[in-house]
Amino acid sequence: MEIKAVIFDLDGTLTDTLADLTNSVNFALSECGFSQRSTEEVRSFVGNGIRRLINLSVPYGTPENVCEECLNAFKVHYEKNSCVNTKPYDGVNEVLEALKNKGIKTAVVTNKIHWAAKEIVSRFFDEFIDVTVGQVDGVAQKPEPDGIFCALEKLAVSKENAVYVGDSEVDCITAHNAGIPCIGVTWGFRDREILEENGAEYIVDTPEEVLKCVYLSNNG
Repeated sequence: MEIKAVIFDLDGTLTDTLADLTNSVNFALSECGFSQRSTEEVRSFVGNGIRRLINLSVPYGTPENVCEECLNAFKVHYEKNSCVNTKPYDGVNEVLEALKNKGIKTAVVTNKIHWAAKEIVSRFFDEFIDVTVGQVDGVAQKPEPDGIFCALEKLAVSKENAVYVGDSEVDCITAHNAGIPCIGVTWGFRDREILEENGAEYIVDTPEEVLKCVYLSNNG
């Protein structure tokens, strides 16, 4: 297998977005008169898009119309505050630069709403990431493989020459649904055990190890 494209998840993989997500969740909850959530609670809720994030954050049994109000409050706050505390994980930019220098194409495929994904990628990785695919209405989000297939089409790379890098069970399942290997990273929002249980082909503890997996594949 020769890897010609590396596709990344965003939250918990390339960037630590947890503080900004938690702040926007708690702003929205406060607007609706609900109790705050801890950082660890929000960490466990992230990964399936913002609607699911809000549905898990509000009290059980909250009416749908109130969930919608809370979601809208989150969107308004997050649009203005998505990059206050968010930053790349140490070593990520160096990995992306190394991939670019090797001629390996890169993409981001995320369940984060598309405008927020584009904002973060543009701010931190604009010179390194070739394609960004976020969540938009009418397109199935992860764990469906649609986002990966969209990215591969834009990159002009077949799935036989691609690998997906992510930090959660959703990422493992998405990669496998697309028929490509998954590199699970342990510095994000889930524990190593989750990645093992969901069949990540490789599990790495540092961004530099992602490069080792790619280089080993390309050198037989």
